[in-house]
Amino acid sequence: MDTTIYSGDCRLSVFNISSQGLWENLKSPDVIFGYSLPLLEMQILLIFFFIVMSHMFLRCIGISQIASYMIAGIILGPQLLDVLEKSSGKLSVDPALDGTAMLRCISVFGSLMFTFLMTVRTSRRIAFHSGKLPVVIGIVSFFAPLFGLGFKNVFSNSIDPHYMPLDKALGERTAIVITQSAILLPSTTFILLELNILNSELGRLALSATVINDILGIFSMVLASIQATYVHVSHVTAYRDSVAVFIFILIVFLVFKPIVQWVIDRTPEDKPVKNVYVHAVILTAFASAAYFSFFNMKYILGPLMIGLIIPEGPPLGSALEAKYEKLTMNIFLPISITVSTMRCDGIRILTEFNDIFVNVFLTVLTLVLKLVACLAPCLYYKLPLNESIAVSLILSYKSFSDFILYEAVLDDTYISQATYAFLIIYSLLNAGIVPLVLRSMYDPKRKYVNYQKRDILHLEPNSHLRILTCLHKPENVSEIIALLQLLSSPNLDFPIAVTVLHLVKLVGQINPIIVSHNKKLKRLNNNSYIHTANLAFRKFMLESLESVTVTTFTAFSHENLMHEDICTLALDQQTSMIVLPSGRKWSIDGIFQSDDNSIRNLNQQLLDSAPCSIGILVDRGQFSRKSIVTSKKMYNIDVGVVFIGGKDDREALSLVKKMKHNLRVRVTVTRLVFNNDVEPNWDNVLDNEGLKDVKVREEINDIVYIERVVTSGAEVVTVVRSLAEEYDLMVVGRDHDMTSKELSGLMEWVELPELGVIGDLLAARDLNSNVSVLVVQQQQQQV
Repeated sequence: MDTTIYSGDCRLSVFNISSQGLWENLKSPDVIFGYSLPLLEMQILLIFFFIVMSHMFLRCIGISQIASYMIAGIILGPQLLDVLEKSSGKLSVDPALDGTAMLRCISVFGSLMFTFLMTVRTSRRIAFHSGKLPVVIGIVSFFAPLFGLGFKNVFSNSIDPHYMPLDKALGERTAIVITQSAILLPSTTFILLELNILNSELGRLALSATVINDILGIFSMVLASIQATYVHVSHVTAYRDSVAVFIFILIVFLVFKPIVQWVIDRTPEDKPVKNVYVHAVILTAFASAAYFSFFNMKYILGPLMIGLIIPEGPPLGSALEAKYEKLTMNIFLPISITVSTMRCDGIRILTEFNDIFVNVFLTVLTLVLKLVACLAPCLYYKLPLNESIAVSLILSYKSFSDFILYEAVLDDTYISQATYAFLIIYSLLNAGIVPLVLRSMYDPKRKYVNYQKRDILHLEPNSHLRILTCLHKPENVSEIIALLQLLSSPNLDFPIAVTVLHLVKLVGQINPIIVSHNKKLKRLNNNSYIHTANLAFRKFMLESLESVTVTTFTAFSHENLMHEDICTLALDQQTSMIVLPSGRKWSIDGIFQSDDNSIRNLNQQLLDSAPCSIGILVDRGQFSRKSIVTSKKMYNIDVGVVFIGGKDDREALSLVKKMKHNLRVRVTVTRLVFNNDVEPNWDNVLDNEGLKDVKVREEINDIVYIERVVTSGAEVVTVVRSLAEEYDLMVVGRDHDMTSKELSGLMEWVELPELGVIGDLLAARDLNSNVSVLVVQQQQQQV
């Protein structure tokens, strides 16, 4: 296809889109690059070729893939292949038909989409409900770096007029301080995603502070743009632009936001948003960018504001992510970053270093001011030093999102090519070094760390017992309710808050989502199992005489992400214990049927990373049938505890003490004492202190306490198997005091390591008993 354009001086310019192939001119086969489509395809091919080649080497030393995008741009830049310069004159002598125009359009499109999606993904609820600390950090980190403007006049008398006029050079220094002071929400969101700590308490703190800083930054950016228009264009145009921004804000909040809410309300629960609405939102984001550009603002402000209005998660936020995120992150974003880096002429940093020395100084000064501004409030609010430094580094991180600002001030001639090259190299160093430093000083496994203890042992008297229960299959419902009934009591002095999470495995590429049923508890659910389960828990809540409250959620997630959803919800709900099905299934008559390895793997992941205590329930059937209250007969439940020693056993004992508020429960604590000489330690002191209350309660026939002396591992097995015949439910700790050789030797025979030694014995296939077992692990992740 050919398009003929007549320029102003009547010269004919032919803009060719698609070629006829290499055989069009065998003597000069490169004629195909005179067509826009083959030229664009070759540019994109070169970009991804050098990205892949760069990442092959960088990934070996743990460098982020973002650095590969930047290095590919430097290779294709002026000092090596100079692709932009060689492409610019390929299509036509008409400057309007520059050979890099399409590539730059894709670059801008990638920046728009990335900024919009990262903003949509940000939870405003988290951002504005995280306490005073993020507000203080956000405000201080915005204003403190601006003190660097006081140094912009240093060495002003030595500015070379051939480099830049005095007023422009001082303006360049102002642009340096302002761009380096900014904390961009997409940059923070991306590095938190890269480190896999977006849902951690540290991630929420950094994200919340960034949103506060960004709001101030948006207002300052708008004011700066209007002021520049007022000075350099005209007063009337500046007033017009001010009115245009005000009108846009009114339209966003009074028109667009209600429409978004209408779309969300119109979408059935657990159903995807119609494609027409998703496309309309994307077009609105593009239109907002064009709107701001027309009124002399930075085009990125429009998608940023639109993204902040759209609620994260299902149905609309998740639909936008599912449809556009992979395309943006894997195609458009690499092109955008590489094209911006291709404008970097690194040699100019050396040849013009004397001219940009003060700019380098101001960049370092602004970095130090920002680090101090973020670190000081964290330490004042008694955040651990490692966490404080990590927050400061995250908020000082400069990466590809900042290229939008750099290119904007470069295109407006506020900074020189040498300064732009320095800022790009500085961002490259950030992208390569900062994630490595953060990983070395902040373990991603600690992303679900609580800054306080979340277990049953340390609960305040008469405080809410908060439990999160996870359901995989219909049979999990009765066993979980049976356990909760043992903990419930009509006495309102011992309230229980239960969070029920249905886990549904996703198939395909849909992003994981968590749906709350709390506001729509009476509404029928299309999934009959989930609906039936919700009704069962609601009935349980009503029968508990207001001593139990139940909140229900459904997590649609991939197997490898389920533990993250559970941990995130446990943090949100401030739970003390997560109760999980074991994955081992028996028939009604007590015959072993199967093991679900996916559930076992999930349980193991939670044992390693959960922000609270864990209870794994192995139900053989009799316990759940006998425990559930019926109108005909109310059975008593015999609960046994095997106490050996250690924090998990103490946690199990604390849980059983909560069961004594239920008059149907009869508790027996059996302590196994090894007949060997063991040096007393702090754990022994805590064990005896925890059992002291049990021994006192035995005197009033509240709890039966028994001590059994054992001399070998074989005797431990015999005692545990004999106890299994006497109780409906056994509650044991996962890990014990392993100082005895007899007990540690049993580890070699464990079939289910997630249950520990005693739990594995009670859940063994060959155990001829109907006893169920609850294996307890106390909170592992603590500061």
